[in-house]
Amino acid sequence: MKTIDDLEVAGKRVFVRADLNVPLDGTTITDDGRIRAVAPTIAKLAERGAKVIVASHLGRPKGAPDPAFSLKPAAERLGELLGKDVAFATDTVGESAGSVVAGLADGQVAVLENLRFNPGETSKDDAERAAFADELARLADLYVGDGFGAVHRKHASVYDLPKLLPHAAGDLIATEVGVLKKLTEDVKRPYVVVLGGAKVSDKLAVIDELLGKADRLLIGGGMAYTFLKAKGYEVGISLLQEDQIPAVTEYMERAEANGVELVLPVDILASADFPDLKTKAPADYVTVPSDQIPSDKEGLDIGPKTRELFASKIADAATVFWNGPVGVSEHPDYANGTRAIAQALVDSDGFTVVGGGDSAAAVRRLGFDDNAFGHISTGGGASLEYLEGKTLPGLAALED
Repeated sequence: MKTIDDLEVAGKRVFVRADLNVPLDGTTITDDGRIRAVAPTIAKLAERGAKVIVASHLGRPKGAPDPAFSLKPAAERLGELLGKDVAFATDTVGESAGSVVAGLADGQVAVLENLRFNPGETSKDDAERAAFADELARLADLYVGDGFGAVHRKHASVYDLPKLLPHAAGDLIATEVGVLKKLTEDVKRPYVVVLGGAKVSDKLAVIDELLGKADRLLIGGGMAYTFLKAKGYEVGISLLQEDQIPAVTEYMERAEANGVELVLPVDILASADFPDLKTKAPADYVTVPSDQIPSDKEGLDIGPKTRELFASKIADAATVFWNGPVGVSEHPDYANGTRAIAQALVDSDGFTVVGGGDSAAAVRRLGFDDNAFGHISTGGGASLEYLEGKTLPGLAALED
């Protein structure tokens, strides 16, 4: 895979497929981690005299312009990080994009409006997707893929466009792939994986793969209750995927047979009411053993004994991968489990990776510094699919 160091970019129009898909509260960015992650690649290209055209998606607009999903706030934040004016096109391949790109001087940067405002970006029809890629290709001379959070998507700007232009991977993607190889090919042991999040179905494939690679799997979050139910425990009204119990049971049996330590919560914070995430009103909960969740309550975080247990299982790890909060971490009363996992990674002497998405947002929200971890990924879904052994379209398109 070529990198941007292999490209002659001076005076060239360089299309950078970034991932500026940041969370917004109105027009206010609540976590700029993805913008900060790609800014060095953009700065390097600009310093080398490229005319840099940055493109990304944001959210899930339905193939048409929607002000709620505009990339303008991200473009403004990128300009602040770069310390220079960043031009903004109000469309993707229309009159504004053409005019803005034509007006770029060497070393200048522009951001196009949300790629998903065009239905061709996400179309499952190969011809429609290719037609949109053709329009994008007219804007540029070279392509740089640096939107790791989107490389698992077979989208026009990720998969089809690199086929039409000389291309290379940006520094962020090169770093992300290097980290993932440390989790799959050159793993230092003990190798501990912490999995949280809401649905066990989202993690089945990665659990299946990790049962042959990890030394310990720690299971928390909403997905833990399907495991607890599979052990015959009462889980009350906790999040439960009953149809996944046979698969979960088989995985627990395989873990034991393979010598993989599969660790479940031993106590739970449970409540009859889901917390108010807007006002953060004090929660009303009880702490109970994980096999004694009241029938009228749902588990919303791991308890203090589980926090200590999980931290002890991380303490001697040489490699740790964590994906998914282990409680409703948006609420302060249910954030202590996720905070404990983050602190255990910080305290570890091993190579620690926070697997993007909700996990990355949670550690920043809880006040942890990015540099306290070995790596914070910009792509939760992409990281998981890589660990599952899948071919990621956006990486495959950069290989040739």
